[in-house]
Amino acid sequence: MTQIIQNKRMKILNKKSLQRRQFVLYWMQASQRAEYNHALEYAIQQANELNKPLVVFFGITDHFPEANERHYYFMLEGLQEVQAALQERKIKMVIRHQSPEIGAIELSKQADLVVVDRGYLKIQRAWRNYVAERIDCPLIQVESDVIVPVETASPKEEFSAGTFRPKITKLLPDFLSPMAEIQPKISSLNFEFDEFEISDVEKAITSLNIDRSVKRVIDFHGGNSKAKKHLQNFIDQKLDRYPDLRNDPTLDYLSNMSAYLHFGQISPIYIALKVMEAASPGEEAFLEEMIVRRELSMNFICYNPQYDSFDGLPAWAKKTLIEHIEDPREHLYSLEEFENAQTHDPYWNACQKEMMITGKMHGYMRMYWGKKILEWTTTPAEGIKIALYLNNKYELDGRDTNGFTGVAWCFGKHDRAWFERNIFGKVRYMNDNGLKRKFDADGYVKKIENTTGGTAANAF
Repeated sequence: MTQIIQNKRMKILNKKSLQRRQFVLYWMQASQRAEYNHALEYAIQQANELNKPLVVFFGITDHFPEANERHYYFMLEGLQEVQAALQERKIKMVIRHQSPEIGAIELSKQADLVVVDRGYLKIQRAWRNYVAERIDCPLIQVESDVIVPVETASPKEEFSAGTFRPKITKLLPDFLSPMAEIQPKISSLNFEFDEFEISDVEKAITSLNIDRSVKRVIDFHGGNSKAKKHLQNFIDQKLDRYPDLRNDPTLDYLSNMSAYLHFGQISPIYIALKVMEAASPGEEAFLEEMIVRRELSMNFICYNPQYDSFDGLPAWAKKTLIEHIEDPREHLYSLEEFENAQTHDPYWNACQKEMMITGKMHGYMRMYWGKKILEWTTTPAEGIKIALYLNNKYELDGRDTNGFTGVAWCFGKHDRAWFERNIFGKVRYMNDNGLKRKFDADGYVKKIENTTGGTAANAF
């Protein structure tokens, strides 16, 4: 059964023949961790069968779309831990300041075969296709950042969580199981390559020619060990009351897993197993978010190539929003006004400041934030563009399947039609009265003011 499950995660991306060279190459990109990593374990297995060492490669490009110093710093902190953990397993990790697809092609010339993890965004798919066409050995993709492989969970784009939930739920027993680590037979630590040194993250960051408009987050750090600490704290202190308190942004009852999942620094299987092991009354609510909702976002990105635009919305949502496109807007704001938290709404401004300073926004407030951007822009297409720009620029988990899907949800994706109203049409509406009914909304504003010092400019 274990091999069958592993096979469902695999996809051969080209039809090239196995070579007889120096090592097996694992091109790590999405799954930035040394444990609970299906791609890594498969690569070790292949290396052992071929009686070859395994080399792991990671490429750092200066030009990943919409990434900036905040994202790179968090990623480099995580990569430090990966490199150290792999060294303990006698595996050489080569990190290069080089576009990943170029580096993978260069190193493939010394490889019997290449294994790669799976990415869902357009650039990630383009990289893998580019390499698959240009190397002369097999490129095998192994999906490692979802619990149930996307095409196994569903062969089509799902309408909503309601249609997706029963499909993935029945498959979970087959895929939710602990992973055993395979020990490489042959060490690769004696190999020497041109490398990018990351032992000093501050120094490494200065060597990159990246967007420096958004600085790193001071109090939230990357890496598998940090992810595990946050997870254990969540299980010990928050999980029991998660169903009741998760939507109150004045409290801290969230898991803080999203950034770590985005960078592949922790496995969703590991998280789910640890939560299930706790046998908490909050288990069901948390796993609904972490499995059903998160993997529904992968379904959307996988099957809908227009996931990052108005055209990616469902037909009913596009129709009703277009019908109301000429409705008068009481408030209209420019991108600059949104970005600088200069709206009339103190609750929205607090959302924006929270994201700019902390690199995170409370999930419930992110829904309100997106809904108001729809309401305060001239067209829904412009609204989606602004929301994605801000989300991707400031959130540590920006440029993620969840981020694209979350913005699309604010405009009708994975939702049903509601009562018709101005501007929104039949798309679900949110207002500040709803916030006040659920929690101390003014207390949230005060909390953010205390965190940020009252102005978003203090972050820079």
